[in-house]
Amino acid sequence: MSYIEEILAHNRIIVQEKQALPFQTIRYPETKIVILACMDTQIPELLHKALGIRNEDAEVIQNAGAVVSHPSGSILRNILLAICKLKAKEVYVIGHHECGLANFRSADERESIRQFGVSDPYMQTLSDAGIDLDGWQTGFTSIEESIANSVCMIRSHPLFPESVLVHGLVIHPVTGRLDVVVEGKHIQPKEGVSALLNAEAASLDATIERRNE
Repeated sequence: MSYIEEILAHNRIIVQEKQALPFQTIRYPETKIVILACMDTQIPELLHKALGIRNEDAEVIQNAGAVVSHPSGSILRNILLAICKLKAKEVYVIGHHECGLANFRSADERESIRQFGVSDPYMQTLSDAGIDLDGWQTGFTSIEESIANSVCMIRSHPLFPESVLVHGLVIHPVTGRLDVVVEGKHIQPKEGVSALLNAEAASLDATIERRNE
C-alpha cells in the first residue's frame, strides 16, 4: 500500500497554512561546511544537535555508511559542487557506530535482491559487463578505517582544492559523542597527480625524440 495520497493530503494542508515558511534558509551555508553522513534515519537531526549547527549552516549529503567508493561517483561530484558553488571551506565525513553497513556481505544483498524477483542471470550479466558486484555490495569491518579511506579518496581527487580541509569523524548514535578519526590539515600538492603529469611529460618527450630521429 502506497502512502502517496496521505502524503499529498498532508502537503496540501502545509501549503495552505504556510507551515513551511519557518524552514526557509539562505542559499549559501553560513559556516561554509559540507557534511557527508550516513543515511540512517536518526542521523540528520542528531548531527545538527551534536555539532551545534542549524539547517542553514551546512550542506549535508547522505548515503549508506558515509562512504566514498568511487573517484568519479555522485558523492564526490556533490562535494566538489558544494565547494565550487556554495563556497564550502571544510568537508566533514561523519560515520556512526553501530552502522548497518558494518560487516554487511554481498551475499546478504544478493539474497535481498532475489526476494524482489531479480534472478541470477541478470546479476551475472552485470558481472560479465565488468561490474564488481561483490565489492559494490559489501560493507566494511571498521567504521574508523572506512571513514579514513573516504577522507583519503576525497583529498586525492585531482579536482579537490588543497586549501579545503577534510575531517573524518565518528558519532555515537545514542550519546552523540564525536570521535575524531582524521583531523583535516592543509596538504601539499598531490603526489599522485604530480607523478601522473610527470609520466605524461616523459611520454611526450619520448614521442618527440622518436619523431626527430
